Amino acid sequence: MKAEADVIVVGAGIIGAACAHEFACRGLRVLVLDNASGGATGAGMGHLVAMDDNAAELALSHYSIGLWNALRDEMPAACAYRNCGTLWLAADGAEMDLARAKQRTLADHGIDGQLLDSGQLAQLEPMLRTGLGGALKISGDGILYAPATVQWLLQKHPLINQRQADVKAVGPQRVQLDDQSTLSAEYVVVANGYSARTLLPELPLRPKKGHLLITDRYPVQVRHQLVELGYAASAHASDGTSVAFNVQPRPTGQLLIGSSRQFDTLERAVEPEVLARMLQRAVAYLPGLSELNGIRAWTGFRAATPDGLPILGEHPRQKGLWLAVGHEGLGVTTAPGSARLLAAQMLGETPGLDIRPYLPERFAPLAGVTP
Repeated sequence: MKAEADVIVVGAGIIGAACAHEFACRGLRVLVLDNASGGATGAGMGHLVAMDDNAAELALSHYSIGLWNALRDEMPAACAYRNCGTLWLAADGAEMDLARAKQRTLADHGIDGQLLDSGQLAQLEPMLRTGLGGALKISGDGILYAPATVQWLLQKHPLINQRQADVKAVGPQRVQLDDQSTLSAEYVVVANGYSARTLLPELPLRPKKGHLLITDRYPVQVRHQLVELGYAASAHASDGTSVAFNVQPRPTGQLLIGSSRQFDTLERAVEPEVLARMLQRAVAYLPGLSELNGIRAWTGFRAATPDGLPILGEHPRQKGLWLAVGHEGLGVTTAPGSARLLAAQMLGETPGLDIRPYLPERFAPLAGVTP
């Protein structure tokens, strides 16, 4: 068959768009296929954050933030990039020990963090409740509006073409569409989040449902991304329903409120009980939220792997089929780093990071091994 492109990317979310952009920058012709059903990119916060639950997560997130920073001067206003920084909030003096430990971990990777006492925190963010123990300020973190950033990345380079299509099967160097037609390319990249399970059931992906709510527009009251230090425990829980305080100031004057996590459900409806728990947690940190109008709530599904790290590399049993999935809640942060690591593997280059923690063969089902 005549090749449709050098690379076919399945999925037009932030991971697929970053991959397409990376390949096109290297001179490859890229065809991006997506069925426009909506995924995690349109449902998330767009927080660019250096997360440190483990060394590989921190390495990839820090590497990727550097790549975002290299692009930010080119971004149009619609991408809403802001270098707002993150305040990791300590509920009390005991949690300041967590803040100090986090500061040391980040510093070991070249990320500067400033410890704030309760008085300094109150001056920076007077809307927070009184009596908090303090915070760790990470100035290098930021935010962007992911849906607009996706469109910018996909339209930025003439070597990228897009097609709305429902992909029914993938394999080495081929993609089959719902009309039974088959497209071919030297490289096929699956980057469509949890939906990849319908194409490759062996992928060890698990859905994590999340709720978000956005307020009406108000004069600026919050200036940093605000996250409780207990967020990591919620983000990496493996069962049950958990909530954590996470609030983002949008450039529009709105506040975006999260976050929640539920396992093993694909029900898209907003669940009042979970939303109420999440908002109660938020009001406990920002009491003034109770006076603001919430204008919309929605849900989305993060695609999580068993070890919390994305799958980046060639399918162990299908040469020519490449994977960029399983980013859970860090897809926006780690998109450019993931794309660069994948492109380096595909083209035989030396990756910018140790790629071993992200390779597909670390999971038995992908390697064809019975656990």
